[in-house]
Amino acid sequence: MTIQEPVAAAEDESLPAALPDPVPLMGCPYKRDPYPLYERMREDGPVHRVLFPSGVTAWLVTGYHAAHAALNDDRLGKNHDRGNDRWRARASIMPEPQHSQLQAHLLHQDPPHHTRMRRFVSDAFAPRRVDALRPRLQELADNVVDALPDTGPADLVTGFAARFPFQALAETIGLPAELAARFDRDWGKVVQPVGPTDPGRPVYEARLHGLQSYIAEVVDHKRAHGDDDLLSRLVVARDRRELSQEELDSMIFQLLVAGQEPVTNQITTALIALLRSPDQLARLYDEPDLLPRAVEELLRYDSAFELTTWRFFAEDSDLHGTGIPAGDSVIVSLCAANRDPRRFDDADTLDLGRTPNPHLAFGHGIHFCPGAALARAELQIALGTLLRRLPGLRLAVEDEDIEWIPAVLGRGTNHLPVGYDRRL
Repeated sequence: MTIQEPVAAAEDESLPAALPDPVPLMGCPYKRDPYPLYERMREDGPVHRVLFPSGVTAWLVTGYHAAHAALNDDRLGKNHDRGNDRWRARASIMPEPQHSQLQAHLLHQDPPHHTRMRRFVSDAFAPRRVDALRPRLQELADNVVDALPDTGPADLVTGFAARFPFQALAETIGLPAELAARFDRDWGKVVQPVGPTDPGRPVYEARLHGLQSYIAEVVDHKRAHGDDDLLSRLVVARDRRELSQEELDSMIFQLLVAGQEPVTNQITTALIALLRSPDQLARLYDEPDLLPRAVEELLRYDSAFELTTWRFFAEDSDLHGTGIPAGDSVIVSLCAANRDPRRFDDADTLDLGRTPNPHLAFGHGIHFCPGAALARAELQIALGTLLRRLPGLRLAVEDEDIEWIPAVLGRGTNHLPVGYDRRL
């Protein structure tokens, strides 16, 4: 059964049809708008067994309070070694030796290893450091806009959203311009599951090898030309044996992939939300000081981090009344939590002035996104620059023709054709 197919009707047509078990999370209608399904799931309970396109099954947490609790539940560990054989057979798809060499990053670590590793990156993404970078980030954003056509149409993914975040990331972590220019965005697709028998497996493995070679080149360059930047400090930590080689390569892998693509996707989801809501867009034009609060609402309303990565119980456990076998994967739906009407009034309404706004777009607990301050700054600068410099910004494609990426954990678009009156 796919998400496009109707769920079997209940015998009493006045009652809602039962959700299938597992609930399939796949198909174009689901990726275009997952929120009706998430609403059904929240109404039925906080935990559901779900099926991904790769054949992987998992337990999905959907309500805000249940999600908040799961993100802070120290029984749930992130290390892949906790996964059972059923999970490993389909989900642990990155081949060896790359899996061991590139998967030892923060997202897959538990304390005390997570605590030790996170301290190496925290300072580079601290709010004070990001604030100091804002003038340079604004300069980068303006330079990218300068390269757009004088008038629309233009694709704001290839023309802006895929370029500015990586330039901002390179500036923040100390990736040299000559190496940044050679980064292939397709390498980021290695986080999208491609099973061993999938026809796309050779392309997947080629991307993986290309990215691994690139990371080795980055390490060699920073070792020979070190400076006071994050990448150089990570290489020094490896040479002092404070990090293993696998941890170093994995952390650079995480920085290059998780540090760019989600912001690219969040720019697109935010723009689509604004362009679909002309009253809120007009409000932002009229009240530019509202931008920081608007970004928080756009993060809540349609987050690029749709689902978290895997978590596992070390033993059979109860999760909000559902028994979860040891080693089964537990995933939190950040998007479903952020639209929970029990936590947010008019949760399906975009309200740029919403306050307070305790959304979970960056997670919560010890795995709260370390790059959140940088992402917020990038989003504020990106949206502010595009709205200021592209008057008359509007979609240049029908809503149903927007091409949503088929990623399992994230939301975003491959292309975003827009029109505008002129480029200022």
